[in-house]
Amino acid sequence: MGKRLNDLLFVAGVVLLFLPFFLSQTVFNWYDAFNLNHPMVMSFLKFAVLATLGEVIGLRIKTGSYTAKGFGVLPRAIVWGFLGLTIKMAFVVFASGVPVFLVKMGLDNALEVMKEPISSSKLLVAFSISAAMNLIYAPVMMTLHRITDMHIVANSGKIACLFRTIQFGKIMKEMDWGMQWNFVFKKTIPFFWIPAHTITFLMPAEYRVLFAALLGIVLGVLLAIAGNKGGSNK
Repeated sequence: MGKRLNDLLFVAGVVLLFLPFFLSQTVFNWYDAFNLNHPMVMSFLKFAVLATLGEVIGLRIKTGSYTAKGFGVLPRAIVWGFLGLTIKMAFVVFASGVPVFLVKMGLDNALEVMKEPISSSKLLVAFSISAAMNLIYAPVMMTLHRITDMHIVANSGKIACLFRTIQFGKIMKEMDWGMQWNFVFKKTIPFFWIPAHTITFLMPAEYRVLFAALLGIVLGVLLAIAGNKGGSNK
């Protein structure tokens, strides 16, 4: 009964957090304007909230609880905020650069087709952007997240861990690279992230980061589950 009550309270809290954006046009217009004028700030906030939310859900799935000693929700949120800045950067870089590369490869309309309605050419370009981003950028970001995750756990989830040197060499030796490769890279990237971000890049540019941030919930869940499988408490 206690776990069910916690689940209900958690769902109610999430609903209350997002409900004003759906019920109030004023709130939504404020968000839309702030997002347009301060895209990096919003990227930080979106991923800090949504991806951390995903990790909390992942913890609930794995352990039956939304909290755990040494989990470190606040430092995780701050780390996700900074990762969100790099995700925004990756969206800009790959969405701009891949179509130019495709033109060099002979797809002459690659630059123009992204401004048009859905077509087979637009689907090809969106898929190419997603594949390039997820094969080049995503493994680095996911590995960095895993390292920071283990650093937070090693420091008992205290906010002070953000001001301590990350022992990259030590942590990388302790990482479960089999899990990182066989689950995080080999399964989630080709079977989820490339298709999901293909849909993302079919959307108008102003909605891409919001959709990506919502996917951040899924990202948080997947990485949290992978982290638990990989033995983050070694």
